[in-house]
Amino acid sequence: MRHPCGQPPQLSRETWQHGGVTSATHSPLFPRESDSGQIVTPPRDADAVLDGLDPEQREVATALHGPVCVLAGAGTGKTRAITHRIAYGVRAGILQPAGVLAVTFTNRAAGEMRGRLRQLGAGGVQARTFHSAALRQLQFFWPKAVGGELPRLLDRKVQLVAESAARCRIRLDRNELRDVTGEIEWAKVTQTVPADYPAAVAKSSREAPRDAAEIGQIYGMYEQLKRERSVIDFEDVLLLTVGILQDRHDIADQIRRQYQHFVVDEYQDVSPLQQRLLDLWLGDRESLCVVGDASQTIYSFTGATPDHLLNFRTRHPSATVVKLVRDYRSTPQVVHLANGLLNQARGRAAEHRLELISQREPGPEPVCTEYADEPTEAEGTARRIRDLIAAGVPAGEIAVLYRINAQSEVYEQALADAGVPYQLRGAERFFERQEVREAGAALRGAARFGDNDSLLDDVVELPSQVRAVLSTKGWTTEPPAGSGAVRDRWESLAALVRLAEDFVRAKPSATLADLVAELDERAAAQHAPTVQGVTLASLHAAKGLEWDAVFLVGLTEGMMPITYAKTDEQIEEERRLLYVGVTRARLHLSLSWALSRSPGGRASRRATRFLNGLRPGSVAPGARGAGAGAGGGGSVERAGAARRKRRGPVVCRVCGKTLTEAGEMKLMRCEDCPSDMDEALYERLRDWRADQAQQLSQPAYCVFTDKTLMAIAEAVPGSAGELAGIAGVGSRKLDRFGADVLAICAGEERAEADRDS
Repeated sequence: MRHPCGQPPQLSRETWQHGGVTSATHSPLFPRESDSGQIVTPPRDADAVLDGLDPEQREVATALHGPVCVLAGAGTGKTRAITHRIAYGVRAGILQPAGVLAVTFTNRAAGEMRGRLRQLGAGGVQARTFHSAALRQLQFFWPKAVGGELPRLLDRKVQLVAESAARCRIRLDRNELRDVTGEIEWAKVTQTVPADYPAAVAKSSREAPRDAAEIGQIYGMYEQLKRERSVIDFEDVLLLTVGILQDRHDIADQIRRQYQHFVVDEYQDVSPLQQRLLDLWLGDRESLCVVGDASQTIYSFTGATPDHLLNFRTRHPSATVVKLVRDYRSTPQVVHLANGLLNQARGRAAEHRLELISQREPGPEPVCTEYADEPTEAEGTARRIRDLIAAGVPAGEIAVLYRINAQSEVYEQALADAGVPYQLRGAERFFERQEVREAGAALRGAARFGDNDSLLDDVVELPSQVRAVLSTKGWTTEPPAGSGAVRDRWESLAALVRLAEDFVRAKPSATLADLVAELDERAAAQHAPTVQGVTLASLHAAKGLEWDAVFLVGLTEGMMPITYAKTDEQIEEERRLLYVGVTRARLHLSLSWALSRSPGGRASRRATRFLNGLRPGSVAPGARGAGAGAGGGGSVERAGAARRKRRGPVVCRVCGKTLTEAGEMKLMRCEDCPSDMDEALYERLRDWRADQAQQLSQPAYCVFTDKTLMAIAEAVPGSAGELAGIAGVGSRKLDRFGADVLAICAGEERAEADRDS
């Protein structure tokens, strides 16, 4: 069913807009920056640079002295604010164009910044990525600091990593190679040397793609081979620049004379190494402006950290802090949902969240849709997209966003079937991926020579044949731990296994040859070249982009948050990832999930916890259940229904896996699946249990086991019926301890009177 999502219908526009804050006016003397890339007439003087800015943007633009921290929410015009700030300083004669260095994280963002500065009459300002700026300095100062020519820069480090692994007698397949390379990059940007890598991984709760000691060994050999061959990599550009500036004060002074003012965009994404370089550029000066949003920190796996943004006022007590919260991108309805997501966030970044205020006219409500299975979800999404295109929304202004790239296949197929053009961003099309091509070749060979293939000797059923063939290509019944290329490869192969299962369900007599023909047809249909089409992208690849219509799909527990997000920090980063997805939408927003993977499958999935309290029929975290306080009848009936349901197989409420261990069945989740347990509540329950056990002269587990207390702390029951629905809480214990437990869950003092001893 489709429902308006996240919008209580009684709220007025004034409520969404916090009293109807007015949007900025735009002077006809100063046209907006051209989206088409055409050159516009620069403002006539410094004051004209400020025309068209809202009050907060104007405050940013005129704060030219001392440290400045701009906390800029999604869609609030941060690039506009900082480029106008630089241009105003230049046009007013306060900043010298050649003395300003603006740094960001992508060539696209740096190019956009340079273009805007030219339009504003400040074309002499340097706008570069950290690496580009450091490389220019390294090339210029290397002869003076070290002598000779700068070592050759490696285009790609993968080949050298492969050779390093071979020297260490460690075998890596293509995907492991990518993951180990990523680990080396992470180690270098966090300034971790090879010998310290295992300890650093353990301290950071990072999921290494294989044994940390082995990776440390490969990392050490990689560094040795670079020295022997006089080559450097991308990260060395920053490391060597830092080393020269630390050791050669004369060179550091020369750079500081060149650049008197620094601007850093996307400051929530800086790594420790980039921050070290920035500190050396600055010296003891404070002529720095940083811009960022801790709620959009989604790249911690690469070494990015929001700590430098969050600690800015501590390091610079005299800093001017400006908050940009007027959202010019999204409608009040979309903004309200985005704010709701962050209102439930926890952790340090959440303490600094920004409450956005939409400056647009109201639009359609976001829509939440629950589907029976994934193919139906994809088909429903394709139909809605086709309707939007028919209504006049350009295909290029529509995006389908998902958590991992392996989810794209079913949407590629559904859009192709619906005749909707599409384009993938940040990933190859499903059937163009190396592992899928290799798997297709293996299946084709098995279909042709199956009678002579020992793999298929004892395998008759089509899905089992596919599993047997793909097991030679890296597919296993259980996914590999953590994220990375190995996990991506497994997800692609698992998608082929699921496709085979669905195919034989629709066509029971199908053979392996029939499946191969089906795969070939799908590949041919989806290889048709498209120029203007719907964007398919992962949530990470969508950062920095925006569309008129956004479809956020596959929003189930185990996918959002992803299964391997285990710590509180990792869970919160997943929430921020969904927030980034929501804030990509200008006008139309759809959120959907499927209860089952395939048609006819068990409806064991549930919508992401991040939408609790925001989607129809859900309860916000910590809130009482729907029937709380409504009388005992309804609650008891729900509890009885819950018990009746448990007579069948019990499945994990996070990942959907069938549970067999008694402790896991009590928790209703796998032991290693992420927990949303209230730790403080759990400790209060343990203290209460210890008192009870002492009074009764019984072991603590006779009151409630640890697993039952954990289940209570996760469910936070608000009524007797909800408490009775938790495994381990029988009628006798409910009568004896129920009042105490419910009082503790409600944050009250436990009942003391009328207790049976």
